[in-house]
Amino acid sequence: MLSHVLRFCIGPFLVLLLSLGTASESLAAGPDASPGGLLFDQHCAGCHINGGNIIRRGKNLKLKTLERDEIATVTAIAAIAREGRGQMSGYANVLGTDGDQLVAEWVLMRAQNAWTQG
Repeated sequence: MLSHVLRFCIGPFLVLLLSLGTASESLAAGPDASPGGLLFDQHCAGCHINGGNIIRRGKNLKLKTLERDEIATVTAIAAIAREGRGQMSGYANVLGTDGDQLVAEWVLMRAQNAWTQG
């Protein structure tokens, strides 16, 4: 009986720990206080942790993928952030004025650095 109770108590606790870890994955190399980095953390990191994609692995933000899909430019990335593409909705309403550009610049810089800090 005790093991059954512990399983129901520990399970939700582990889920909470895992979700906290996932939410902070994009900050693993250190917090980025730049406007683009902050916007990315608030609106994009849930699906694009460290430049990946938890919904469709092949649609990630790694430089090789951006180049393959011919979207390795600030203009192209900003358009997708603003308007969406495929299954991804646009985020113009939450990114604010020039937010799409800030996120795009930050994403391209991170992609060029293999999603590591610096």
